[in-house]
Amino acid sequence: MIKMMKSAVALTVICAVVAVLLAATNFITAPVIQANDAAAANEALLVVMPNGTGFEAVDISSYTLPSTVNEVFKEANGGYVVKLTTAGYSTGMVIMVGVDANGAVTGATCLSSGETLGYEKTYGETTVGATLETVDGLDTIAGATRTTDGYKNAVKDALNTAVIMGGGSVDIRNPEQILTDNLNTALPEGEGEFTSFFIQEVLDVTDAVYHADNDAGYVFVSGESFIGVDRSGNVISEVEEALKVSIESDAKTFLASEVEMIDLSAYENIPSQIVNAYRTLTGNYVFELKAAGYGINGGDKYHPASGEYIEIMVSATKEGVIIDCVTTYQAETENIGSVCADPEFYSQFDGRSESDYNDIDAISGATLTTNGYKVAVGKIFDVIKILEGVA
Repeated sequence: MIKMMKSAVALTVICAVVAVLLAATNFITAPVIQANDAAAANEALLVVMPNGTGFEAVDISSYTLPSTVNEVFKEANGGYVVKLTTAGYSTGMVIMVGVDANGAVTGATCLSSGETLGYEKTYGETTVGATLETVDGLDTIAGATRTTDGYKNAVKDALNTAVIMGGGSVDIRNPEQILTDNLNTALPEGEGEFTSFFIQEVLDVTDAVYHADNDAGYVFVSGESFIGVDRSGNVISEVEEALKVSIESDAKTFLASEVEMIDLSAYENIPSQIVNAYRTLTGNYVFELKAAGYGINGGDKYHPASGEYIEIMVSATKEGVIIDCVTTYQAETENIGSVCADPEFYSQFDGRSESDYNDIDAISGATLTTNGYKVAVGKIFDVIKILEGVA
């Protein structure tokens, strides 16, 4: 028993001594480790701001910054280094950007990403010297649109952040937020939820129509003007009298629009891309199409084909001018061919005819999707001629 007590006492003494030694070691080495960590962090900051003379982390909790911003460091000469997380071809692309006191990019680098082609590793070099006035003009690399656009948007967010941190004011809303705000301003009764409407008839001054999901009314878009219209077609926004008259005329046409299905079996040589066809009250046409894109004609071990068609709706005049075009369904490769569902792509067909519908910007890296889409849209011109008896 005495021996066991002596052993216990000895172990206790040893543990106490070890604890004291560890505490002493930590006391001595902790500042060294912190200094080394700070030096490593400072080195990373110097990559994007080579002439920086000292950096201090900023508490960003009290600022309204772009959602991509993670951390901000202030540089002794008035510049900032911003760390952001954005999305390219994949999510989680981490970018660090330096912005000097004059609002120009001093450098940018990608710290980590899940991109496949590697363009994010060198794209930062092209951003040096960019400002808020020039950043939108930075090159987008063909075949890596998502990667380079994501990178470019991160650089723009960094430039905006530097302005905000310096006490300035900038609009950091993305296009979707701007659209939502404009719709809510034009029709507050819509309570923030709107759906874009497919246009079947020719409208004189209207470019787009949105319907409030709660059925409070509509918003007609004409150029940069957003005009609230009630369910009966009356303008409720304060606008110039001439625009009010034009919008109410368009609203009357829009609200009265009806279609009648055409029996395509009564006609010969209807292309397989035409699923259904309709005639409007004014003699124009609406088509439901199926396009064979990558989902039908593609597929490899990295991007398997879905086996599904792209579904499209197109309205056109009896003279063969496209009124509206929209992708209603697609199962193309995510972030590549799936771009065919973006308004920036399909709206390119609006106003085009047989002579120029092919002259739209292709989807980078999605040749099969783009070509299949164009082939399907092109078939409506053949069908219009058949239906009009001029084929």
